[in-house]
Amino acid sequence: MKKQNKSMIAMMHRLVNSCGKYKASIRAAYIPGFFKGMCMKAPQMLSFLLVSGFMAGTMTKQTCLIYGAVLLGCVILQAILQNVSDRLQSAAGFKVFADKRMQLGDHFRKLSMGYFTDGNIGKVSSVLATDMNFIEENCMMVLEELVGFMISQGLMIGFMFYLGWQLGLVATACLALIILIGNLTTRKSISHSIMKQECSERLTSSVLEFAEGIGIIKTFNLLGEKSKEVNKSFEKSCEESIRFEMAYAPWWASLMISYGVGTALVLLVAGILASKGMITTEYLMGMILFLFDVFAGIKAYYGSIARLTVTDACLDRIESVFDEAEISNDGTKKLPAAGASSARDVPEISYKNVTFAYGNKNALTDISFDVQRGQMIALVGPSGGGKTTIANLLARFWDVKQGSIKIRGTDIRDVPVSDLMNNISMVFQRVYLFQDTVFNNIAMGKTDATREEVIEVAKKARCYDFIMQLPNGFDTVIGEGGADLSGGEQQRLSIARCMLKDAPIVILDEATASVDADNERFIQEAISELCRGKTLIVIAHRLNTIRNASKILVVENGKIAESGTHTELMAFGGLYKNMVDRQSLS
Repeated sequence: MKKQNKSMIAMMHRLVNSCGKYKASIRAAYIPGFFKGMCMKAPQMLSFLLVSGFMAGTMTKQTCLIYGAVLLGCVILQAILQNVSDRLQSAAGFKVFADKRMQLGDHFRKLSMGYFTDGNIGKVSSVLATDMNFIEENCMMVLEELVGFMISQGLMIGFMFYLGWQLGLVATACLALIILIGNLTTRKSISHSIMKQECSERLTSSVLEFAEGIGIIKTFNLLGEKSKEVNKSFEKSCEESIRFEMAYAPWWASLMISYGVGTALVLLVAGILASKGMITTEYLMGMILFLFDVFAGIKAYYGSIARLTVTDACLDRIESVFDEAEISNDGTKKLPAAGASSARDVPEISYKNVTFAYGNKNALTDISFDVQRGQMIALVGPSGGGKTTIANLLARFWDVKQGSIKIRGTDIRDVPVSDLMNNISMVFQRVYLFQDTVFNNIAMGKTDATREEVIEVAKKARCYDFIMQLPNGFDTVIGEGGADLSGGEQQRLSIARCMLKDAPIVILDEATASVDADNERFIQEAISELCRGKTLIVIAHRLNTIRNASKILVVENGKIAESGTHTELMAFGGLYKNMVDRQSLS
């Protein structure tokens, strides 16, 4: 079925199927919805019986009391049924999306880093903050209501036939016309809902980009220009909303007119039948009681079009994120422990003919090298040459296209990601700290760490002194991204986090590249503590920091251009020597 031809029933069915283990509970809500729909129409039917009884002179006090008791019972029963339905359906809706958010978080954990660097942050934010919230708060309770509306509409048509088969046929014909126009309205709403959600995603991306880059924007005095770009995004969103309303309004107006025309036709036919004596005055009065409620069920049903079509578009976007391919995590092998006898005769880390591309752009070509346990390997070279990519592939932020990467003789793709990451610590040049206490930010390296362990690594990472100067020491809540701390202080906290993890392999994207001289000494001391007895891969920017490396790999244009110790490469007189000479002159 093409999306534009999707019916409301199909959208309801899709929404229920997306609820997984909770769909049985949601479908169970149809039962109280069915009886609630009957109770909704009970007052009109009882009113008809009362009017008929009074006009026929057969009404007694006892009959009035019975009708009153039945009416009261219907009202009470309707409230009870609504409560049961809410418990089965609305409560299940919140549970569904609580689980969905957890599943999405787990899914994000298994995606390659490429997904987050390819401009998908706006989509991720929209799915979490907009799409799931919309369905959760606006649509889960609609399902039972729609069932009730369909039931009540069926009862109304049935009652028209009871009053007179001619009235029933006219009402049925009008209902068919309303359904035809309603389905056309649904198609129009679906096509524009997709565009509206895409526009919302672009708007979210634009606002996030503006917020994240506000510092650079202010520095280069681009606040006005970038504000214009965000304003344009808001204007496009507004234009799309207006375009939707302009396209949708005629169909919605036609639907409203069809209700009025249908009601007028039923009244006209009833008047003709009464004038010819084909229906009694009592039945005419009963029909008039029902007149403006004849198509109330279908009217309410199609009144939910906008919510259901937006929900359908939301589900598309949620499913598109879940459909993103995860990095394979079906490995069953276990890495030998660092220093284990089975791992002594093989390199700690081994790259063999590794080739990798970002999309169609080749980033690495035929990279091969070994790292022995306890060695320090430095990756140097021009920016964009592939140094960071080499390091990131070891942590499986992406998977290699060709070749293999092994740790202690085991291909990292054959190992569960959790086991792999237990063996690797990474210190990034750009540090991220969470809006949480200092203690919890450090304890991420070992979630069951004691306070004494955290304090000990804080001292080794040269950050204990500045932590104790904070208002609440280790219990001080720092701003998101570490906004309350200097760059050097943030870097030392990240090193403390890695020290607590105590992984045998450390990847270091040189942490001193963008800090002042005062902090550099503390950070170098912290790094020395971190790397003691570890196997180390350093992405080096300041070449004087890697003179004592076991091996230096010069990476250029995705290939290893030179390899050797500092002394060997200086004697060779190639690219590395030129880089050292340039830094010495600067």
